[in-house]
Amino acid sequence: MTTLTITRPDDWHLHLRDGDMLRAVLPETARHFGRAIIMPNLVPPVVTAADAADYRDRIMAAKPDNSKFQPLMTLYLTEETEVKDLRAAAEIGLIHAVKLYPAGATTNSASGVKDFTKVKRVLENMAQIGLPLCVHGEVTDPDIDIFDREAVFIDRVLDPIRRDIPGLRVVMEHITTSQGADYAREGGDDLGATITTHHLVINRNHILAGGIKPHYYCLPVAKREEHRLALRKAATSGDKSFFLGTDSAPHTDANKLLPCGCAGCFTATNTMSILAEVFEQEAALDKLEAFASLNGPAFYRMEQNQDTITLTRGDPVAYPDHIATAQGPVTVFDPQMPLHWRVT
Repeated sequence: MTTLTITRPDDWHLHLRDGDMLRAVLPETARHFGRAIIMPNLVPPVVTAADAADYRDRIMAAKPDNSKFQPLMTLYLTEETEVKDLRAAAEIGLIHAVKLYPAGATTNSASGVKDFTKVKRVLENMAQIGLPLCVHGEVTDPDIDIFDREAVFIDRVLDPIRRDIPGLRVVMEHITTSQGADYAREGGDDLGATITTHHLVINRNHILAGGIKPHYYCLPVAKREEHRLALRKAATSGDKSFFLGTDSAPHTDANKLLPCGCAGCFTATNTMSILAEVFEQEAALDKLEAFASLNGPAFYRMEQNQDTITLTRGDPVAYPDHIATAQGPVTVFDPQMPLHWRVT
């Protein structure tokens, strides 16, 4: 196969930041993707309908000319989230999901939830109206090893919430473990899971072996090789439970290389080439459309995009090493393999 035409893909987990960074990185996503679920962890976070409307307007103003890209807005769940405001935002189509960050789990998550009993009424209302909860699925207890935080979160937090609030629609975002894949696969129609591009490519050796590689450091952190292989199996299976959420997260090199550097991999630029390479390696190119273009809209109860993109196989593609921003360069994720597929 040398060409592959698929429905235009969507990104169901994306960080765009704001200001100069937003203007620099948005074109990298808008080039190939029709829509994206936009993460609300700005400083300060997007916690009200008014915040979401203002942020959407800034994104729309930053879009490249003639781009049809659509940002799908979310609210940042806090222990003070007001049900009335959330329901009103959902009813007018302003927001498409609510994001749960356990407090301290990742970048700009300090305003997240500490006491889950304080958000039960919000979650019950979300179940009533069918509004998805996007979950950063890690516990933050200091006594839990960082490589175990996802599996423990499923047992201690996610499964009890889903049992306590039947009908709550949940997206397990950026799963990184075989336990996450198994739980999503068996969770029924109300549970889905996004998988990032970089977690299909790297394991924890890429971060730590032969010296620390800050540009591969992300949260949730990459795990053992057995988990990477489980994610590949899930993503390339065609199973409707799994869909693409890149978690593309731009940080300047200066912030990545600090003594306490930021977590995140910036993959917006070359995601589709990487995915085609991975799916080809797994003899599953026929499943790429389901993962990147079909399963996500189905879970979110939205129509799939009406246009298509075509990937062509040829000589390795040369992507830029960095994206220039007014704040400094942002390193583009390096998959450490030739990429033979390009969007044409």
